[in-house]
Amino acid sequence: MDQALGITSAGVPTIIIGNQALVGENEIQGNLEHVILQAQAGSLTAAPAGTGNGNVSASKNCPGTFTTLTVPLVIFCAGIDSINPCAFSVLIILLLSIIALQSRRQVLMVGITYIAAVFCFYFLSGIGIFSFVHVSGVSGIIATAAAVLAIILGLVNIVDAAWKKEGFILAIPESKKPVIERYIKTVTLPAAFVLGVLVGIFELPCTGGIYLALLSLMSNTLTLYQGIPYLLLYNFIFILPLILILLVVVFGIPPERVNSWRLENRRMLRFAIGLAMIFVGIIILFGLRFL
Repeated sequence: MDQALGITSAGVPTIIIGNQALVGENEIQGNLEHVILQAQAGSLTAAPAGTGNGNVSASKNCPGTFTTLTVPLVIFCAGIDSINPCAFSVLIILLLSIIALQSRRQVLMVGITYIAAVFCFYFLSGIGIFSFVHVSGVSGIIATAAAVLAIILGLVNIVDAAWKKEGFILAIPESKKPVIERYIKTVTLPAAFVLGVLVGIFELPCTGGIYLALLSLMSNTLTLYQGIPYLLLYNFIFILPLILILLVVVFGIPPERVNSWRLENRRMLRFAIGLAMIFVGIIILFGLRFL
């Protein structure tokens, strides 16, 4: 706000009414009533006597800040985050383990429970992070840090894709896989829900930088109440590929074929995710208006 209103000497207290800023006790005491009367009359056209800042339009973003929040930006970021190899692989392995033992309806219920758990974890995590960033008042710093993190994770994903090795750097940790396997073998609705939550926790390193950067941007421009529709949209798009995989397996293609496609294209997916994460990081970091 200081930058937007042209305040060169920021101070406490500061009162901002419309596009008029009063800085410091003396200026506030001498001019506050006059500014309030102007605001009530709808005519903040001239600075009252003794005000050094004058009237400055605040319609544009402060110089050097990141891009404004838009629905296309939310959809784009969620689309990148949704192409998540961690969540894909666990869902496919879960379906592989139960499709021969359960009816189509039971398989569908287990898959829906797993996907619902992933959605709930990401959505509630988003509300928590949004609230923390909003209350802390450092959304700009966190958004910048998250944008840098997204670029770093994007580069790591590209290295992961290019480096011909068995495992990946950004993946569910090997130490946590036995826990996930235990719930996969249980094959009950509660176990599927717990599995979805665990995957949500363990997969954050894959593309979490995008989510954090977008949440920081949202908290900088919206209240929590205003941000909930954006969070719902983001997380619906995030689980959309999981829904498509479930429907494809339940009503058509064998899960072995889906898993084979995943294994054949996992390096290409990681490379594409890496490029997209770098792109999103640059958008937020430098305030570009592509979306």
